[in-house]
Amino acid sequence: MIVADQMSGGCACGRIRFTVNVDNDEAYLCHCRMCQRATGSISIAFKNVKQADVDWDHAPDWYESSPIAKRPYCRECGTSLGFQFKEGSENMDLTIASFDDPSRFRPKHHFGTESLHRAWINTEGLPEYRTDEYQALVDRWVEATGKMPD
Repeated sequence: MIVADQMSGGCACGRIRFTVNVDNDEAYLCHCRMCQRATGSISIAFKNVKQADVDWDHAPDWYESSPIAKRPYCRECGTSLGFQFKEGSENMDLTIASFDDPSRFRPKHHFGTESLHRAWINTEGLPEYRTDEYQALVDRWVEATGKMPD
């Protein structure tokens, strides 16, 4: 028997929070044009879960992104929280980055590969820069809040 872990997450401003039962670390990357446009990103990482297992502390706002689907988000900060078919599925997707600790998840496959931008898949070897080592950014955060964000 698989025992599910309860995990939490939410939007950038904290208005929308959720908890969900997660029973494995499998996730996937979607590259379809609908997801690219909805998120403004080259792809999006999703965790597929049962809708019934998601408990919203504050109901998300919903965007009807197509005739067959809708997407939960926060109207205050703009955070994309997932994807859900309007009907015919007991499952939905939550965005990996919206989890408080997304480090558990591992991509198991790609979806929507007709729109995949291969140059963005393997970025191994590109220079890497830490935000806390970029002094102009650190200075702005410290001036505005007294510290770097978590």
